[in-house]
Amino acid sequence: MSKHAQFYLLSEQAQMEKMACDFAASAWRLGKRVLIACETEQQALDIDEALWAREADEFVPHNLSGEVTTYATPIEVSWKGKRNAQRRDLLINLQAEVPDYVSSFTQVIDFVPVEEHLKVLARERYKQLRQLGWQLSTEQIK
Repeated sequence: MSKHAQFYLLSEQAQMEKMACDFAASAWRLGKRVLIACETEQQALDIDEALWAREADEFVPHNLSGEVTTYATPIEVSWKGKRNAQRRDLLINLQAEVPDYVSSFTQVIDFVPVEEHLKVLARERYKQLRQLGWQLSTEQIK
């Protein structure tokens, strides 16, 4: 099975977390199980809050890594060093590096921020995925 990574080139930094929530919601509606991998616990809490704040008709079932739930939710929000071991289809990467568990996914969404030092890190993630044999594409976000 081929593996595909889509990189979105942002025009402003604030877009990244909103887009991560929107992509997770869209993937869930298509029946996919999603992991949003945040850089920090605070970023994960911000994503969690943003998902809860969505309109009622846009609600998506999700949980933070480590939360006890009766049933596995389709969207998990994790951060470095904290992740459940459930299988997921789509990785939405908000981390500065490619997570070491990336090989367990077939699809990755990643972002190229506006700030130059963050762009450098995104280029490194792009190169690493290419070296791992992933099919890559980019799209400019206005």
